[in-house]
Amino acid sequence: MASSVNALSAVPAKSWVPQFVICSMIWGSGFALIKIGVEAGIEPGWVAFWRCFFGALVLWGLVLVRRLGMPRDLRVWGHALVVGTVLNAFPFTLFAWGEQYIDSVTAGVWNSTIPLFTLVWVLVMLPDEKPNLRRLLGIATGLCGALVVLGVWSGGQSSLMKGSVICLVATASYGLGYTYTRRYLSGGDIPAITLTAIQVSWATLELALVAPLLSGAPHWGGKGPMAAMVVLGAVGTGLAYMWNLSVIRAVGSTVASTVAYLTPLWAAIVGVFFLNESLGWNTVVGALLIVSGVLLTRTAPSRPVAGNKPGAGAGAGTEAGTGAEAVPPPAEEGKEEGAVQPARP
Repeated sequence: MASSVNALSAVPAKSWVPQFVICSMIWGSGFALIKIGVEAGIEPGWVAFWRCFFGALVLWGLVLVRRLGMPRDLRVWGHALVVGTVLNAFPFTLFAWGEQYIDSVTAGVWNSTIPLFTLVWVLVMLPDEKPNLRRLLGIATGLCGALVVLGVWSGGQSSLMKGSVICLVATASYGLGYTYTRRYLSGGDIPAITLTAIQVSWATLELALVAPLLSGAPHWGGKGPMAAMVVLGAVGTGLAYMWNLSVIRAVGSTVASTVAYLTPLWAAIVGVFFLNESLGWNTVVGALLIVSGVLLTRTAPSRPVAGNKPGAGAGAGTEAGTGAEAVPPPAEEGKEEGAVQPARP
């Protein structure tokens, strides 16, 4: 944490804050773009496909422009296939499906639970990570926030419950993906953009095969909804990813990962003012509890595992396994740490 404070004091805010805010705006508004697509009749499988397709185009463009290399180890390609499934194809489809039953504001709130699910998976899959009272309290606080959002005291609406469960399964998949990435793809000298381009391309291929089976033939939702799909993929996955890497290089991954706390705010602003969605008190209070739970899980760094270099291996890409979003640490231009980022939201 001290290094993050030093980084903040050493780097002028104007060099990274605008990109930080823009990333949070883009990823927060992504839930509204999904809503526009599904309400226009674009089926969930195709919403996910277009997100990955347009995102992959931008990412490969960045790879070509920067003349980045390709991994030669087939195991990297295999791990990227798994990550593309659990970080892109599966959760993207589920979020679009869930937004058939809930509004984009609520979907944005559920997205903020990703660090909590990541922590749960970390504790399950990484034996060197041990639960402590603060982490368990954070998970419990986040769970209370989820119950408040659902309004369980009133029985809850069936559509709200169904859509929420679908979105929570998606965030659990994100958490699994981040943990898998941390274990198998963190560290190394493969540029993060290259790994992410491969990951999203695998997801695109998977969805090209699965979407027709799940959702039938693609539906043309009109110019507006299709433009939303282009922005969702090309900007949310491609350009925002590049800007986020700039923030990471400027002030580090700890500061950059806090963008997750702003995305529910932007999801609410866009949903309320542009889609005329309602914002109940329980959604606001529940979101605050969830974010508070996430903050509680961000404990002090644990001791490095013997044999691992600092910043590489199992711990790279997160703040000592706190469950925060996996992001690569700052690195030299053109050689970002090989921790795959998600294609948001």
